Formats: sequence, C-alpha cells, structure tokens
Amino acid sequence: IKSSNKDGVFVSAVKRERNNTVSFIIPVYNENSTVNQLLNSIYNKDISGLGLKKEIIIIERNSTDGTRESVQKFAEIHNDVKIILEDRPRRKGHAVRNGFNAATGDFIAIQDGDLEYDINDYDKLLLPLVNYREAFVLGSRHTGDWHMRKFGRGENGLATYLNIGQILFTGLINIGCGVKLKDPFTMYKLFRRECLYGLKFDGNRFEIDWEILIKLIRKGFIPFEIPVNYLSRSFKQGKKIRLFQDPILCLMGFIKYRYLYKM
Repeated sequence: IKSSNKDGVFVSAVKRERNNTVSFIIPVYNENSTVNQLLNSIYNKDISGLGLKKEIIIIERNSTDGTRESVQKFAEIHNDVKIILEDRPRRKGHAVRNGFNAATGDFIAIQDGDLEYDINDYDKLLLPLVNYREAFVLGSRHTGDWHMRKFGRGENGLATYLNIGQILFTGLINIGCGVKLKDPFTMYKLFRRECLYGLKFDGNRFEIDWEILIKLIRKGFIPFEIPVNYLSRSFKQGKKIRLFQDPILCLMGFIKYRYLYKM
C-alpha cells in the first residue's frame, strides 16, 4: 500500500503468513492413458520430510478421450484436490495461468499430465527452495548427451529435429538474457510464490514456458539447474508440440517478453 503527503511517501505492506505448502499446478488434456498414474503419484508423494504440505490443482481442458471423467473421479475420491474444468481446450498456457490464480502455496511447481519426468526428483528440486538458498529452480534434463529426446523407430528424424531446435533456442535464451542455462525449456519449473508478485502472464500455448522463464530472469531470479531423470515420449505416444507453428510462436514470444515487455 502506497500513500503520499506533503512530508513525503509512505510505503507499507500486509505481511503474508507462510503456509509451507507446495502448489502443484497440473494442466491436462487428452492424457487418459497416464493421468491416473500421474495424479496418484503426486498425491502419494511424501514431502513432509521437507516440512512441506501439498496443494494439488488440476486444470482439465475439456478432453475428448475420457481424461475429464478420470479427473472428476479422482477429485471425488480425494476431496482435498482442486479441479478447474475449462469449457473448451484453451491450451497449456491458459491452464497454467488459471492455476497461478488458484494457487495459495508458498511454492509453485508446474507438472504436466504425462510421465516423462520422475516424481521422485521433487525432493532435490524443492530442497534449495525450502532452505531459501534459491528462489527459482529448473529440473535439467541434460546429462551431457545432446540427444535428449529419443523416440525410437520411425520417429528418429523428429527427435533429431527437436533436439537441434532445443540447442538453437537454448543459445538464443542464453545470449538474449545473459545467462548460462543447459535446459531452459524443461517442464520442471519450481519457484517461490513471491517471484510472481507484480507479474502478469498472457501466453496461451507452449510459449508460457518462455514467458515464465524470461520474466523471472528479467526480475532478477536466475534459475538454479538441478539434473533430473527424463524419458521422452514420442508423437505416437501423445506428444502435443506442433513441429512448425510452435517454434515460430516461441520465437515471437522471445522477442515479445525479452524486448517488448515492460517491467
């Protein structure tokens, strides 16, 4: 709260009590083959050893494969889970933004509805946040091999295309933002809630990953990378990225959020 008078400016703020809760934001769309396993893994994940509680927020984007029904049944069994049912598929970015609005935890974690990442890695990702050594953490999928994605027979070319794109766009982020990151586009983004203060987000699709990253970096929160386990799924298994439209959209997002967005 800010007010002024003839003697100068007075600035005050309402202190927010900490709740030691991690808000897991989980956008899902047409993930019925994996969503139950994923949700049960998150729900049963014990983080009490870190002194933390969980808030699970599922944003279901009006799937056509039974995912919505699965999510609703899960929420009926676990009535402490929050679900947001969107009236039509509004893309990942819109779902993540809805999750931000609903989150009440001290810490925010974004979790996709598939099984590419290992839930057990959350312990090491949350530790530097809980200890307040870091404000923003990325789970890095790189282990020294640039072949991060391996799709198998019939899709090797697609995997190579995405791996090369990852290298090029990583260089773009590092040069444009003055950082030295190995995997800026990982899904595993965890940060303290206060990192979001004063920021507004408008990305509707996968460019939300660029938007979060760039805006937090520009605000002074340089992400700390921690290696995680990663098993990429192929397009046959449900990968949703569009090979040509999404890279263009992300490039436009880079220009917008790095150079045109005013802090």
